[in-house]
Amino acid sequence: MVAQKRALEESSTPHKSKKTKGADGQPSNSPLATTSLTTEEVDFPRGGGTSFTPLEVKNIRAEGIKEANEELFEDSQTQAKTAKQKKRKSEAKKTSGDAVADKNDQIRIEHLNYKRINIGMKILGQIVSIQPLALIVSLPNQLFAHVPLTNISTQLTELLEREEESMAEVSDEEEHDELISKSRVPELHDIFHEGQYIRGVVTAVHAHGSTDVSVIAKSRDEVAKSSRRVELSLLPERVNAGTITAAVKSIEDHGYALDLGLPDVSGFLSFKDAEKGHFKVKKLYVGQPLDATVNKMSSNGRICNVVADPSTFSSSFLSEVTNASSVLPGALVQSLITAVNPNGLNLQILGFFEGTVDHLHLRRDAPEKAFKIGKKVKTRVLYDFSSSPPRFALALTEHIIALTPKRADNVTLLEAFPIGRILDAVKVTRLESERGVTVEVQPGLEGFVHISQVSDDHVPSLSSSGPWKVGSLHRARITGHFSFDGLLQLSFKPSVIEQKFLQVADVEVGEVVKGTIKKLTETGLFVSLSGNIDGVVWPNHYADIALKHPSKRFKVGASIKCRVLVVDKDRKRISLTAKKALLDSTLPRVSRFEDAKVGTITHAVVFKVYEKHLLVEFFNNLKAMVPIKEASETPLHSLVDTFPVGRVVRVRITALEPEQSRIIASVRQASSSFKATADISAVEIGNIVQATVSEIHKDNVVLTLQPTQVRGLISLKNLANHRTLSVAQLCASLKAGDVLEDLVVVTRNPEKGFVIVASKPKAREALPSKSVLSMDTITIGQLVGGRVTRHTRNGTLIKLNAHVGGILHPTDISDDYEVGVPFPPIDSLVKATVIDIDQSRKQVALSTRQSKMHPDQPHNVVDRDINDINELHPGDTVRGFIKSVAEHGLFVTVGRDLDARVQIRELFDEYVKEWKERFTTNQLVKGRILSVDAATKKIEMTFRTGSLKNPAQLSAGDLQIGQKVEGIVKRIENYGLFIQIENSKLTGLCHKSELSDNKDADVDVALRGFREGDRVKAVIRKIEKSKISLSLKPSNFDEKDFEGDDAQMADASGDEETFGVIDEDAVEEAESSGPDIEDDEDQDQDQDQDDAMDVDIDPSAQVFQPIGSKKSDPSPALPTPSLKLTGGFQWSSTMPQAEEPESGSSSDESDAEASTSKKKRRKRKEIEHDLTADMHTKMPESNADFERILLGSPNSSFLWVQYMSFQLQLSEIDKAREIARRAIRTISFREEQERLNVWIALLNLENVYGTDESLEATFKEAAKANDSKTIHLRLASILDQSDKPEKADEQYKRTCKKFGQSSKVWTLFGEYHLRRGDLEEARKLLPRSLQSLDKRKHLKTISKFAQLEYKQGEPERGKTLFEGIVDSHPKRWDLWSVYVDMEAGQGDIQSIRNLFDRVLALKMTSHKAKSFFKKWLELERKIGDEEGAQTVKQKAIEWTQRANAT
Repeated sequence: MVAQKRALEESSTPHKSKKTKGADGQPSNSPLATTSLTTEEVDFPRGGGTSFTPLEVKNIRAEGIKEANEELFEDSQTQAKTAKQKKRKSEAKKTSGDAVADKNDQIRIEHLNYKRINIGMKILGQIVSIQPLALIVSLPNQLFAHVPLTNISTQLTELLEREEESMAEVSDEEEHDELISKSRVPELHDIFHEGQYIRGVVTAVHAHGSTDVSVIAKSRDEVAKSSRRVELSLLPERVNAGTITAAVKSIEDHGYALDLGLPDVSGFLSFKDAEKGHFKVKKLYVGQPLDATVNKMSSNGRICNVVADPSTFSSSFLSEVTNASSVLPGALVQSLITAVNPNGLNLQILGFFEGTVDHLHLRRDAPEKAFKIGKKVKTRVLYDFSSSPPRFALALTEHIIALTPKRADNVTLLEAFPIGRILDAVKVTRLESERGVTVEVQPGLEGFVHISQVSDDHVPSLSSSGPWKVGSLHRARITGHFSFDGLLQLSFKPSVIEQKFLQVADVEVGEVVKGTIKKLTETGLFVSLSGNIDGVVWPNHYADIALKHPSKRFKVGASIKCRVLVVDKDRKRISLTAKKALLDSTLPRVSRFEDAKVGTITHAVVFKVYEKHLLVEFFNNLKAMVPIKEASETPLHSLVDTFPVGRVVRVRITALEPEQSRIIASVRQASSSFKATADISAVEIGNIVQATVSEIHKDNVVLTLQPTQVRGLISLKNLANHRTLSVAQLCASLKAGDVLEDLVVVTRNPEKGFVIVASKPKAREALPSKSVLSMDTITIGQLVGGRVTRHTRNGTLIKLNAHVGGILHPTDISDDYEVGVPFPPIDSLVKATVIDIDQSRKQVALSTRQSKMHPDQPHNVVDRDINDINELHPGDTVRGFIKSVAEHGLFVTVGRDLDARVQIRELFDEYVKEWKERFTTNQLVKGRILSVDAATKKIEMTFRTGSLKNPAQLSAGDLQIGQKVEGIVKRIENYGLFIQIENSKLTGLCHKSELSDNKDADVDVALRGFREGDRVKAVIRKIEKSKISLSLKPSNFDEKDFEGDDAQMADASGDEETFGVIDEDAVEEAESSGPDIEDDEDQDQDQDQDDAMDVDIDPSAQVFQPIGSKKSDPSPALPTPSLKLTGGFQWSSTMPQAEEPESGSSSDESDAEASTSKKKRRKRKEIEHDLTADMHTKMPESNADFERILLGSPNSSFLWVQYMSFQLQLSEIDKAREIARRAIRTISFREEQERLNVWIALLNLENVYGTDESLEATFKEAAKANDSKTIHLRLASILDQSDKPEKADEQYKRTCKKFGQSSKVWTLFGEYHLRRGDLEEARKLLPRSLQSLDKRKHLKTISKFAQLEYKQGEPERGKTLFEGIVDSHPKRWDLWSVYVDMEAGQGDIQSIRNLFDRVLALKMTSHKAKSFFKKWLELERKIGDEEGAQTVKQKAIEWTQRANAT
């Protein structure tokens, strides 16, 4: 019997619920009053049974199932004929066969949507917003509905109708106000609260976008907009059918009479039980709906006592029912799990009815094995499917079971996650391809992203392997709340995330915003701010003055700049102002009563004018009163004439009345001429304050105390003494805006409104406070303070007190001589430590070194303390101060009683004639110790660089023929070079015939390339009687001989320490003011030598490059360089000039050499002076110069273009054209690049100096003579660079039309648009280019456009393009690398990590994987962190292990 009953119950499950729904779209029109409460047969059958016998129940069900199957599948056209035949044959076994089949088939779990909602459906919802005339209700599965005011209860509707009739009869305004005050119609805020659960019945379903017929048509909120599609009713007679939702019918003596919506049955709620309901009001209103639980039924069955306790209502559940109409939404029922699906659960309710729970309404914190088949759970009914047999949607989530709002972090969802908040990383947990994705925001809280909100581009469906796959992380923004489902409404759209205002509450009062004029009406100007956020500018805020014709100023679609005046979050309205005075105002803005402070000066707008006072308005509807006596400095007879409504005035807040929230202001006191006495009552004598420097005067500083804004004065001497500086030093370092701390108020002047402050005295922890300082009590290491009295040669004298004095040596000033001052200013206060005591002189030696004053703390000692001569050793580098400048050199103080001598020869590496002007007393210098004589206490120091020990001197016997040596050119003669061999005093001769391997070369040219002092490398050819012959021929050397020379020289120069004066400015000043190093005779000699060496140049001569000279220096023998135009065309470029090495002269030549030089100088004067040798080292200056050079290099476009430029400077336009034509004819046809350069120069010339016709003619001729595409693109670039956008755009279009098969043409056109900011035009080119290009070039073009978006457009769009590429071509590793490089340019390391994770998940060779891991590691080290680098290494190891395993 039990088995038969179970099979019978299972057979009630429909086979194909989807077809069942489609067969009958409208709910059955059964009477609403049909209920088991009013049945006449049996009121309360024992055990929840019926009056039928079990056999009768079984037969009735079998007949019902048979009729249902016949009705449902009668018109089916999809069933095969063979299936029908089999069905007829097995009709005898139908009972057992159907039972087994139905047991295997499960009901489909469906989401509720607007299409599945039908009129008459009963549904459970949660109130999310209460508006004046409607309720906004959150429904299951992210849907919304509204309840009009007339659908609350019949009693409330009757009250509204009676009030309307009474209002129509009343005409007087006072009587009207009195009637409203006495009206007993409650507001919806009084009888409902947000988060309250209600059950309702669907009364209307409007199509999307249809005309709204509800009472909330003016709502601009997105939730309210979506709620207009479904209309609910809370009327008990429509909602109830077997359980209780009541409405207060009347108020009796002991309680409330309730309307239960059932015929012949009424309810009663006592006052005592009503108090348990925790209602907003003490007394319930007539017409107020409430949820009640039946407590007791009267004997006659017509009256039932109910209780309104929410806890009782939420915890009471149905255990048995007689029919499906008794199961209402919101009921808590016992259910049995019959199947577990990926989308939810299938359950059986009360043993009779089928139910489903979708994944949204499962407990999110429940373990995976929490729901097992056969387990009983308590569920709450959400709605019925209006199907036959009955089927219900259920919920298992905690907040719905408890009928409480969903909470996060112990607060509501709206408080914990306000709309507009950006979530950096949410994880996708579920993907529905046609609907959207579910993400995890935090443990226990999820969000939903609709498919329309995942991207700015249209996404037809979501792929499980796409960018929104399960487990991926995304950046999202909260756009709303699905309160009933306990979900956050999110959006992945970059445009939404970057949107400035998402809702009205995001707009701040006083903020300057930019918008677009949407509409201009007589009542106001409507401005679109951001997305769906609009604002309105009222007519009195159009401008500072009233506008007679606002339509002339405001055009629809134009941009406008406004300031936010009022933000009404409840009504979702924003008021703006376009008044220039308010827009440009820099005064503080007052938008709340708390912002108003006495003394604040701000701008306000005249709101209303009375006879005795003005009413002005601040921001956010905050108003202030201005008495007539404070309206102007002069008496006014009429405020209306002086202060028209809408005028912007400057006011000062003079008084506040918090009890009445009233502000008193003054226009008179806000004028610049008004001088108000500041209130200094907040500052008392002795207060420790902080201040900001406002003004700096001769003797004092004007301060502004913080935060009281009281003016203060402090003496400059007091501040200087506190900082141990002179007044001049303090004035140089102090500036307005500096913050001074620890100031003490010493004097107050209330009459003038300022205070006098002084620096807070420093704590004297180490100074003896009680004992008197004397020579007997003072100790070494003691901290003392004193005043500087005078300066001596040995140091600074400091007076500690009347009996004790001290001396501060310059080397004891600081641990770093560059920071300290060797001689502190006189009269300054100094704090120092005692390092030595001289009882005979009653003097102590002091030190202000921090390492001495605080030896227990770590310090960076740059200049060590030298007290004994034995602490110095030859080779030590030390710094000191110049003590005196003598005739034979300098004396430098390097320590106490330790002076070092620097002789003249040790001052400089080179000869300096007037050396004294470079040094001054007390100047900081750096040198190296040469010798130390402890017996005589003599120390020798040098400022010269280089090693202290002379290297071993070479002799003639050490040299061999063929040996390669280095040397310095000492002298240049007509027959050769005299070279001094390095590390020796030997000098060899290199004859001019040994300079070049080319016998035909003009060696005089090569000889002229050398200067005295040049370093060279030579080979010894012959040694005869101390005469050494050298050779500089390049054939004697190979590349190895010159490797490392430059590096060694650079290292040598880098390792050498710079000695001498530390102050570089002083050195530069001395060099600029001092005389030249060389004397007049030497200068004349050099000039004569230059004159004598000017000879003709043979272009074919080879010149040897001396060691150490720059490799980039062009030689006269080198061919003329060709023109390179990769960096852009410039007419003003110059020819490369050879850099002549500076000629040096020795100051210590022997007398014999000097006399020989004089004899030869007279001989050189006889040589003819020829200037033609300078042609290769200077710019041609005439046509003849150019013609002569072009004879040697006729194919050099560089020279031809320079020749054209030379003519243009002379305004010879036609001549320049002729030269260009001549160049094209002259340059060899094989030199295509050189000819192209000249054509481009000619196009530039025509663009600047020619006409459109001449430019077009030249362009066509150039296109025929050269590569046509190159010329087209070059002309477009020329027009773009010359700021001719219209012509450049036209040229690019012409190029694209002619060369549409070239990807480069489209890419350059797109780059041109992006560079000019035309983003939309650039993006339109991509689809157009793909239509013209071959398919093999599509990927390349898309990749180029994506890179351009990253560099000059929107990186997000570039990312979208790359995502499309790698999604369709995942094996293109080169495109993956480019994608990663573009993302690396954005600096988003998380995005880069995601890309590498995706690409390394693909199958690839180990070589390619290695390159990707290497690139990843480099990026982690560059823009990531060490933890990320370690992660990359670990992932590389794991990848290798997996690859080896497979």
